[in-house]
Amino acid sequence: MRTVIEKAAVLHEALPYIRRFHGKTFVIKYGGAAMTEASLREGFARDVVLMKYVGINPVVVHGGGPQIDEHLSRLGIETKRIEGLRVTDDATMEVVEMVLSGKINKEIVSLIGRHGGRAVGLSGMDDCLVLAEKLPPVQTRAGAVVDLGRVGNVERVRPDVLHSLIQAGVIPVVAPIGISADGCSLNINADTVAGAIAAAMGADKLVLMTDTAGVCDAHGKLINSLTLDESRRLRKDGVISGGMIPKVECALEAIAGGVHKCHIIDGRQQHAILLEIFTDQGIGTQIVHGSSPSRVAG
Repeated sequence: MRTVIEKAAVLHEALPYIRRFHGKTFVIKYGGAAMTEASLREGFARDVVLMKYVGINPVVVHGGGPQIDEHLSRLGIETKRIEGLRVTDDATMEVVEMVLSGKINKEIVSLIGRHGGRAVGLSGMDDCLVLAEKLPPVQTRAGAVVDLGRVGNVERVRPDVLHSLIQAGVIPVVAPIGISADGCSLNINADTVAGAIAAAMGADKLVLMTDTAGVCDAHGKLINSLTLDESRRLRKDGVISGGMIPKVECALEAIAGGVHKCHIIDGRQQHAILLEIFTDQGIGTQIVHGSSPSRVAG
C-alpha cells in the first residue's frame, strides 16, 4: 500500500500530463493477463474511469483469444491457426461473436460501470463502425495455400460513431469484429482494429497492453523510447521478433496514420496505463514519429 506521501508525489508528477492530455483521445488495446486476472481487471476498470474523470477520452478495444479457445474446446470444435491467424469457419465465427460481443464485451462494460464510469459495448458491426474485407488465402511456410475463412482486415473505420459516444460522456468498448460490404461478420486481430480506430479518430495515443515488458534490445533490456526509423531497423536486424512483430507493425501503421505516440506496455503490472502515461520514465516502450523520442514531451 502506498503511503500518503507517495501517492501525493505520484499525483504531483501526473498533474502536467493531466492538463496536457485534457480532451485527447487514447485508444487502448486491452488483452492478455490484464483481462484474466481479477485484480488486474479491477485495476484496469478503475484506471479507465479515472482517465475519463480527468478529461481524457479512452476508447477500449479488447481481445479474447484464450476465452474463444476455451469455448471452442467445450463445444468440441478444433482450434486451427495458420501463421498465427485463426482459421475461422462458420461454426467458429459463431463462437467468436458469442464470446467477444456477447460475453467479454458486456463484462468489461459492467466492470467499468461498477467503478463509477459510463460505458457502451459495441462491435465493429454496429452502425458499420469497422468495414472490413476478407483476407485472401495465405501461404504457409511449407508452401501450402490455405483459405482462413471469415478472417478480415480493416478497410475503413467510421470515427463519427465513436465521437458521438464520447461526446455523450460514454467510454466506448469495442469488440474486434468487422462487417464486409455484403454484410458478413469477419474476425479481425484486436491490435489491428485498435490501430485503425486510433488512426481514424486522430488519437493522441495508442496503448497496446501485452504480457511482456515492452520492446527489448538484443540483450533483453527494455527499450524506453523508439523512433519509427529505429523500430524498422530493429525489425530488419531481427531484434524485434516473434509476437512483438505484429504489435510494432501495428504501432508503425498507426503513427503513419496520424497517431502521435504508441505505447507497448506490460498489462501484468497493476495500473500499467497510468504509470506509462503519467510518469516521465513510463514502464514500457513508446514509439514516436521523428528523431526525438522524448518521454517528457508527452
